[in-house]
Amino acid sequence: MTDLTALLLLVVFATLVATGARHWRIPAPSLLVVGGLLIGLLPWIPDVQVAPEVISVVVLPPLLYASAEEIPWRELRVVWRPVTVLAFGLVLATAAAVGAVASAVTPLNTTMAFVLGAVLASTDPVAVTALGRKIALPPRIQVLVQSESLFNDATSLVLFKVAVGTAIAAHAVTLPAAGGQFLALGGGGALIGAGVAGVVALIRRRTEDPILETVIALVTPYAAYVLAEDLHTSGVTAVVVAGVVLGSTGHKLSNAAIRLQVHAVYGTVIFLLESVVFALIGLELPALVRQLTVDEHGWPLGVVAVAGTVIAVRLLGVVPLSAVMQRRRGSGPVTWRIPAVVSWAGTRGVMPLAAALSIPLTADDGSPLPHRPLILVLTTGVVVLTLVLQGFTLAPVVRWSKIALEPEHTAREEARARAGLAKAGLDCLDELEAVEAAPVTLINQLRRGLLARLDQADADQDDDTAPSSSSSATTYRELRRTVIAAETATLQRLYTDNHISDLTRRRLQRKLDLEEAGLGDE
Repeated sequence: MTDLTALLLLVVFATLVATGARHWRIPAPSLLVVGGLLIGLLPWIPDVQVAPEVISVVVLPPLLYASAEEIPWRELRVVWRPVTVLAFGLVLATAAAVGAVASAVTPLNTTMAFVLGAVLASTDPVAVTALGRKIALPPRIQVLVQSESLFNDATSLVLFKVAVGTAIAAHAVTLPAAGGQFLALGGGGALIGAGVAGVVALIRRRTEDPILETVIALVTPYAAYVLAEDLHTSGVTAVVVAGVVLGSTGHKLSNAAIRLQVHAVYGTVIFLLESVVFALIGLELPALVRQLTVDEHGWPLGVVAVAGTVIAVRLLGVVPLSAVMQRRRGSGPVTWRIPAVVSWAGTRGVMPLAAALSIPLTADDGSPLPHRPLILVLTTGVVVLTLVLQGFTLAPVVRWSKIALEPEHTAREEARARAGLAKAGLDCLDELEAVEAAPVTLINQLRRGLLARLDQADADQDDDTAPSSSSSATTYRELRRTVIAAETATLQRLYTDNHISDLTRRRLQRKLDLEEAGLGDE
């Protein structure tokens, strides 16, 4: 079997499993990992080994970018304090705890145990985003969990580089040197990401070609990542910053047809990459286990101990922080519900695997780096265990906590917003009628459709009365575009004034885009 054939079969397998997960309404990453693990255990399946560059350069940038684009800037400004605490303090505490436990229950020496701690110190944005997509968490909690998983990578990356540098050079790294390295990696990556976002925004403002816009959207995360890595800064941070900036302004840079095409193409790419990478995590574990030496065969105990440490440290860190925040806000008695969900959402995934794969094979003196295969097995095992355990139980935990938004809540918010948009459209038609900007007949046709929306009737009723003549049809389309522009402005104002969530804004914007794209060309 050639590598190309194996890759195609993997894509087909991952796509089928992910499609089944959507149909059965279970977390796709968890089912993909289990499926990959079962396939990897079959005796006739060849060993799977993934080059670090495949994950870090090919897979990670678009997945990180897609996760960052979903973070609304408005909610991010609200949760930046707890995100900062978690991205620094919790990462350091997790790395230290995992290092101590690993050195006690596995053959790893202190230095290599700290390397493992740095690898597993941060939560994974790809896994967190994929698991949280189907769970209706309140916007602030969703953004908190997602933002933490994105921004704690800079801290864990510095820890990882320090730990690996200590392991291969056999000497300690000073605190000032580590601090300078963090500033160079995180700060430099943030500047490069913001710069790339600025250049991309300038290009997109001057572009109205859907194909070119789609290419730009696909290239942007790779440009930010590669440029940052070539300048010896954090490519992960650069991609995250570029995604947050463009995600908050992207709807202003293109028209409806372009947004719909980019969304469709990018959604397909993300679906394929997520499906394949999570299947690979499960598929790779049996092959890694077969590389272990005799003294490393106690790895299952190490996986359970390290995974338990990761979960326990997160719980012990999140609960006090949540209690302090709840007391500062004065929002009633302190509750366990929010910290329970935030703690249980901290899964590990693609990022730790990419970091573990990038560990050098030898030290500076040419000697093999001890227990590198064991670190890969422990990392992959913890990733699999957290994705399966926390992934399959996250939805029940959210339901048990009773903090999830009820479908009726989202439906009521969207209904109020749709009514506001319809009223804005009616006001726009009244203004056009007052200045005689269009025939009264066409204005009345559009008015009937908007009134039908207010009465919760079928929104497509306004298409039944569309004029048939060429000149009237052109005028009709122009009128509808004017009304849609007024509705879009009202939608943005509702979001800016905190009347609707970012999820509702995106959903209604997509409906307006579909309506505008359905009008066809001039």
